Amino acid sequence: MTAVEAATVAEIARGIADEVGNAVIGKPAEIHAAVATLLAGGHLLIEDVPGVGKTTLASALARSFGAHAARIQFTSDLLPTDVTGVSVFDQASKEFRFHEGPIFANVVVADEVNRSTPKTQSALLEAMGEGRVTVDGTTYPLPRPFMVVATQNPQDMEGTFPLPEAQRDRFMTRISLGYPSIEAEVSLLGPHPAEGVLSEVASVVPIAQVVAARRAVSQVHLAPEIARYLVSIVSATREHPGIVHGASPRASLHLAQMARARAAMSGRAYASPDDVAALAGIVLSHRIVTGDLHASAADSLAAAAAIVRDIVARTRVPGVR
Repeated sequence: MTAVEAATVAEIARGIADEVGNAVIGKPAEIHAAVATLLAGGHLLIEDVPGVGKTTLASALARSFGAHAARIQFTSDLLPTDVTGVSVFDQASKEFRFHEGPIFANVVVADEVNRSTPKTQSALLEAMGEGRVTVDGTTYPLPRPFMVVATQNPQDMEGTFPLPEAQRDRFMTRISLGYPSIEAEVSLLGPHPAEGVLSEVASVVPIAQVVAARRAVSQVHLAPEIARYLVSIVSATREHPGIVHGASPRASLHLAQMARARAAMSGRAYASPDDVAALAGIVLSHRIVTGDLHASAADSLAAAAAIVRDIVARTRVPGVR
């Protein structure tokens, strides 16, 4: 990756982030993480209580570049075929024809994904992992780029089905918006277009530029000592006494891609230890299972995040004694 390409990626990222910021006020760090996930080629999980803007962030990100977006409202009666599509017999041609489901979009907003049953949740696995869907023995490729932005309520809320470990591992990053500041919440009370805040989000980047930016991000240099530092952090989650299930090798790949994306968004053609350390929390915390019992799912996730911070603090940084 050249310095010019890095500067171009940084400009694209700023354009998308600024546009999303028109709808999601006072959350620059969370928007930055969402844009980095998009450019890294990953999927994003947004978990928080209802009403704090999870779906708004997901929808605004989809609207910010010229892509086909689809929203799926996950409910307990949603079927896998409602996500992937279904083969219907055509009386005229006397053969089955496949009707694509909403998963065939560039950005799929999976709203309240943990309100559907595990059977329906599993309909996303192949799409998120391989970028394709298999129905009735036939495999169909998904559009490029393809990204799932899923929102979920805290797992201990009524009517939710916890995402299994294999599903959580498919998400490159997990973020939480939290409640807005007083100033941001006051601004929400001001006048807005009748169509809502999403109408203030325009498509500012052509889809071809996002595809090109993803290719450029994958070429960001990751020095061997930085790669070893990254793997040391991930492997430490498998040996920590407070963790019963550590992060997978997929987590290492995702953390490397996010580090590359953060570097490019900063205008650099190389990843640094700071990129890895800054992103370890949102890449690793949702993948590990702690051994202690906690009063709520939020407490469990907070404990996992604290362990990741401790691991990062204890891991020797390359070039620092």
